[in-house]
This record gives sequence, C-alpha cells and structure tokens, in this order.
Amino acid sequence: MKKFLELFAKDEDGAVTVDWVVLTAAIVGIALAIIAVIRTSLESAATSIAASISTAFT
Repeated sequence: MKKFLELFAKDEDGAVTVDWVVLTAAIVGIALAIIAVIRTSLESAATSIAASISTAFT
C-alpha cells in the first residue's frame, strides 16, 4: 500500500490535464471576447451601410 501511495503522489498526469483544461478555457474566453467586439463593430458598420444605401436610392 505504501508503494502505491508513493507512486500515486509522484504521478503528474492529472496535473497536466488540469493545465490543458485551464488553457482551453482561457482560449475560449478570449475568443468569446473577440467575437463580442467584432459583433458590435459589424452591427454598427451594417447600420451605417444600410443608411447610406437607403439615402442613395431615395
């Protein structure tokens, strides 16, 4: 039993998994923030273009 506990304490596979989960969550969070910024800018640009087209053809 003592040998099993020593091997278990030295095993770092779970720590690597946690690192990957944290990195993935950070990447997803950054991607969502970028999408939010781009979406706001695109909506503003689309509104401006629609207004320009509307005034050009009236």
